[in-house]
Amino acid sequence: MTLRSFGHALQFLTRLPAPRFAEFNPEDLSRSAVWFPLIGVIVGVIVAAAAWAGGQGSPWIGALAGLVAWVWVTGGLHIDGLGDVADALGAAHRTPERFLEVLRDPHVGAFGAMAIALQLIAKLVLLAEISAVPGLFALMLVPAWARWGTLVWSLAVPPLASGSGERFSWQISQPGTIAQGIVLAALSLWLAPILLAALVIVPAIAVYWRVRLGGITGDCLGASVEVTETLLLLAIALAIATP
Repeated sequence: MTLRSFGHALQFLTRLPAPRFAEFNPEDLSRSAVWFPLIGVIVGVIVAAAAWAGGQGSPWIGALAGLVAWVWVTGGLHIDGLGDVADALGAAHRTPERFLEVLRDPHVGAFGAMAIALQLIAKLVLLAEISAVPGLFALMLVPAWARWGTLVWSLAVPPLASGSGERFSWQISQPGTIAQGIVLAALSLWLAPILLAALVIVPAIAVYWRVRLGGITGDCLGASVEVTETLLLLAIALAIATP
């Protein structure tokens, strides 16, 4: 856990200012994984702050401000993976080879465009539903749980092909990942117990990739982050709406 690995994590996951390094080794990405949940907290704080500021006008303005901040701070990294995976799943017909072939195509198809549009709409609506202060406190941990999920999925599901997904799993510590999950669970119990739903959502996604493709790629990790975030937002919204 060094400044170098933190800088790589910040640079890879966000568009925030980060130290620049002259050389990048594939192992650097894996070493930086220990910081992913913390980077998620930083993202969550930025999104919650934007949603709160915009929410002084109306819940929908707050939701829009939060969504714009979310897309900006992440550079659309994970939603791009969601679009690619949607296209690949739509054309794969349960064939991993065909899935990888479509995944390598840089063009966005109809499935990808629909997935991205629906994801942005879902986040906008759900952010509007949780724009009150208690919901915003919970929101701060949503990206952290999703990025913790990338560690779990990389440990639980074998890489489907060589690439960033494979390199990412090289040096992830299982005990460290468990410890980070315990910390996030403790924070969730304090701020928003409903977020413990992540302990069901994250393993369920791992099972899905094992059954659906038998492996995972970097784009699958990005898509899984987006799905996890939306499901956790939905859980928060339902918890707030329940008397």
